[in-house]
Amino acid sequence: MDGAAYLKDVTYRFSEARRLCDRALAQVPFERWGERLDPESNSLVTLILHLAGNMRSRWTDFLTSDGEKHDRNRDAEFEDAAHLSREALLERWESGWKCLFDGMASLTEDDLERVITIRAEPHTVVAAVDRQLTHAWYHTGQMVFLAKHLTGGRWQTLSVPRGGSGAFNAARMGKPPGA
Repeated sequence: MDGAAYLKDVTYRFSEARRLCDRALAQVPFERWGERLDPESNSLVTLILHLAGNMRSRWTDFLTSDGEKHDRNRDAEFEDAAHLSREALLERWESGWKCLFDGMASLTEDDLERVITIRAEPHTVVAAVDRQLTHAWYHTGQMVFLAKHLTGGRWQTLSVPRGGSGAFNAARMGKPPGA
C-alpha cells in the first residue's frame, strides 16, 4: 500500500471508530454516562475524557513535540467528573477528535517515515498513527460494550444483528439467504 492510500485508510478507520462511539453514546441517557460496572472499570465519561485527552496530547504539534504534553493530567481523566455537563464533555470529545483529524490531514507521504517521540520513546509516524488507531479502537470497544449494557433491551445494534447474518450477506452479495 502506498503512503497516500495508507493515510486515507487510517483516516477512514478513525472516522469509523468515532462514528461507532457517537452512535453508542446517543443511545445512553446522559444520567447514566458516569456509571461504572465496578470501581476499577471505566465509565462513558471516563472514556470520553481519556480519549479526548489522549488525542489532544498526541496530535497537538504531532511532528514537532513529544506526544505526551506537559499540561496533560492523564490521571484526572480517570476520576469521576460529575461536575461536567453533557455539553462540556462533548466539547472536549469534539476537540480531541478535531485535533486528531487536523493532524491526520496535515500528514503527507513524506512524513510517514519521520521519527517522532511519545513519552520520550521514538516512533516512526506510521508506528505512532497505528498506536493511536489501536488505542482508539480498544476504547471504542469498551464504549460500545458499556453503552449496550446501560441501554439493556433498548439497544439498537451498530452492526449486523444477531440472527441477521444471512440476510445481511445476501443484501451485500445479491444472493437470497441460504442460496
